[in-house]
Amino acid sequence: MTMASIPLIGWCGTPDKAAAMQAAGLDYIEMQLVPLRLEDDAAFASAKAVLRELPLPVPVMSYLFPHDLRLVGPEVHEIRARAYIDRVAELMAVAGAQQVVYGSGWTRNVPDGFDSARAEAQFVHALDWIARALPRDATLVIEPLNRKESNQCNHVVDGVQFARRTGLPQVKGLADFYHVDEEREALDTLSTYGAELAHVHLADTGRMNPGTGAYDYRTFLGNLKGAGYAGRLSCECGVIGEPVAAMRHSAEFLRRAWSQA
Repeated sequence: MTMASIPLIGWCGTPDKAAAMQAAGLDYIEMQLVPLRLEDDAAFASAKAVLRELPLPVPVMSYLFPHDLRLVGPEVHEIRARAYIDRVAELMAVAGAQQVVYGSGWTRNVPDGFDSARAEAQFVHALDWIARALPRDATLVIEPLNRKESNQCNHVVDGVQFARRTGLPQVKGLADFYHVDEEREALDTLSTYGAELAHVHLADTGRMNPGTGAYDYRTFLGNLKGAGYAGRLSCECGVIGEPVAAMRHSAEFLRRAWSQA
């Protein structure tokens, strides 16, 4: 994608939503992994079969880790996590996915009283081995989350700095407009770090679909565009009204907003 071209627009969801996304004119589906239950052998086999038949490409995966898995704190489930990531990597290879987003705040939350420097080191260690376990040329994307969802890595700059700390070119940052808004980050942070971001998540007021609220998309997208952001735009949100019409509205809104930014 050149700086002037319109990014590919997708939506986060599960395989059963792919047909509606295609009908809405979206370019791809960002596959949510937790609902696929990859630790279950039968569910894992089913997920691989389903992904081969989807009507849309799956370049990105997210909603990464099960809710009871921990990679930071006094009890780290690394053996289980490594086995799980091996399955994620296999699924990415089947789908041809090029990116996986690491949000999953529960895995990286720092327990009360736990040393913060040690927690950061644990998180960087996890980022390192996860990135190395992914398919060749795949990117691990760190998603900053607002402080209601995680107490580690809350701002766009945090994700970029954690990516830098790994020293791996296949680890990058992400900007999620919902979390940026919740944390009241200045939108010019996108001008500063946009070129170091590999992916973007979008929503609007109330965490609903883009183009239905008051988020300042002209500034947000303009700063990304000016920084030379060269990735995709995925909507991660609820919808107002009938789903296909809502997703179509947002896709059209985003393409127009990018062109005008």
